[in-house]
Amino acid sequence: MMSTAPLDPATAAEGCGGCGKGFCDGKGRAIFKETSWTSNPVAVQTLGICPALAVTTRLENSLVMGAAMIFVCVGSTFMLSLLRHTTPRRIRLIASVAIIATFVILIDQFLRAFYWEMSRQLGPYVGLIITNCIVLGRAEAFAMQNKPQLAIVDALAAGIGFTTILAIVGFFRELLGEGTLLGYVVLHPDWYTKNLVMVLAPGAFVVMGFLIALFNWLQQKDVQGS
Repeated sequence: MMSTAPLDPATAAEGCGGCGKGFCDGKGRAIFKETSWTSNPVAVQTLGICPALAVTTRLENSLVMGAAMIFVCVGSTFMLSLLRHTTPRRIRLIASVAIIATFVILIDQFLRAFYWEMSRQLGPYVGLIITNCIVLGRAEAFAMQNKPQLAIVDALAAGIGFTTILAIVGFFRELLGEGTLLGYVVLHPDWYTKNLVMVLAPGAFVVMGFLIALFNWLQQKDVQGS
């Protein structure tokens, strides 16, 4: 599980390199690596699996869903961090859900107004960000205990980590399933037959399985190398 305690100042400053004591208090790089890589929300903690399996039939869908997650995660954790000292503990969870829901509604209405076809393809999964464990988890584990600027870095890392996994899954599912990428034909239908397994749900499980295994192997190599 992802650590909920603030990082040790000495370790964080070392990990941040030249960041010094600026915007992120010297902790930015360490926080970003921990949240996006070491404790990647999808590949390591297996959170947010439903949208990772459901909307990744196309790379474009994956990128838009990831952008929506980044918007909600950064906006909500920033607000919650700002209000962390004034929110009564007994209503903390209710306040968190209400703030997250506000940002979800904003991005959902934006997609409905300007990208209706994409909103239709994503279906209920944008609205379901309200209940996504990644957003609420980062709010409870980090934003409520750290400064707003650190909450932004952590939320951005979580969103980018989530988006990266979705983009990789969407890339392979669209390429191997439809022979296209972002709607452009890559594998010509004259010599490539569409793979329905990749289009359907089993394909998502297959790609996710290989991706999680690769992710864990790379992390082990990273640890051994250090």
